[in-house]
Amino acid sequence: MGSGHQGGGSVRGLGASLKSAGCRWQPFNGLSKTLLLVDSITEAVGVGAGRIVISGSHGGVSSARYALQAAPLLAVFNDAGVGKDGAGIAALPLLQAQGIAACTVAHASARIGEARSTLEDGIVSHLNESAALLGLAVGQPLRQAVAALTPA
Repeated sequence: MGSGHQGGGSVRGLGASLKSAGCRWQPFNGLSKTLLLVDSITEAVGVGAGRIVISGSHGGVSSARYALQAAPLLAVFNDAGVGKDGAGIAALPLLQAQGIAACTVAHASARIGEARSTLEDGIVSHLNESAALLGLAVGQPLRQAVAALTPA
């Protein structure tokens, strides 16, 4: 999002602003002020602060850097099979160190690179302490976890 973004305004205006900036903004069940779906965590920078950011990105170190800039309430990634030395979940402790809740969904449960699949199909596979304090648990469908965190 460019430096000219002023924030505020209506949800409809926010959606148009995000789309014009190339962000794949997708409100989910009327939760557009709380929930942000982005296929890449890079799209959350400048628009994810205080929100639940569901991404299709892997949970590696490079993704953590963008999530730190976005400053979400909760950042969600794909574990990408975890990988060598836990590379696919390396963002979790890095974000925990900054007080940001984060979790991953199992790579076999959701398509990597697709936020909508992360939300609709994902099963929580790993999480940091801050995410556990929000009530998330390993084995929980992400959709269920998000529903518990968002206003009715």
